[in-house]
Amino acid sequence: MAIGNIIHGKMKSTVSLKLVEKAAKGNREAFGELIIMHQEYLYKLAYMYTKNEQDALDAVQECAMRAMISMDKLREPRYFKTWITRILINSIYRDGKKHRNDILLEDYTAAAPEEEISFEEKADLYDAIDLLPPNYKTVVILQYFQGMKIKDIAEVMAIPVGSVKAYLYRAREMLRRQLGDGDEAAERAE
Repeated sequence: MAIGNIIHGKMKSTVSLKLVEKAAKGNREAFGELIIMHQEYLYKLAYMYTKNEQDALDAVQECAMRAMISMDKLREPRYFKTWITRILINSIYRDGKKHRNDILLEDYTAAAPEEEISFEEKADLYDAIDLLPPNYKTVVILQYFQGMKIKDIAEVMAIPVGSVKAYLYRAREMLRRQLGDGDEAAERAE
C-alpha cells in the first residue's frame, strides 16, 4: 500500500510538472488544471490569513489571475507550488485581505495539532497567531499548518533560511508569552 502511494505520488508529480511546462508556454487549459489541482491548498492557506470565506475566495482568484499573467516568469517548473504560494501571500497582503473576523474553528480541523486540546485553547492559539507580526505569522502558518520545510518557506518569502529560523524562534517565544500570560493571570485571580 505504501509503495502504491509512492508510485501514485511520483506519477502525480510528473503529470503536474508536465502541466506546469505546458502552462509556461501559454497553454491556458494546462494552467486551469494546475489551479484546480491546487485550489484546496490555496483556499485553506488564504482562509488562514483572511478568516473570511469570501475574502479567501477573492484572494485565490486574484492569485490565479496574477499567476496566469506572470506564468512566463516561473523559472523552475518544479517550484510551481512555492511560486504560487508566494503570489497568494503577496496578494493577500497587497490587497488588504487580512481581516480580524471571528474564527470558525471547524475550518481549521485539517490543520489542527495532533494532540487533543480544548475549544478554548484552540481559540486562544489562533487569536495569538493573528496577533503576530506578518512575517512571523507567515512562517508559523506555512510550517505548522501547511507542513512546509524551512528551505521552502525561505523560497516562498524570498528571505534567507536563517531568517526563517529566527522568525520561527521569535514567533514561538511570542506565542509562549501570549499564551502563558493567560495562565499566569488566571493563577493570580485564584
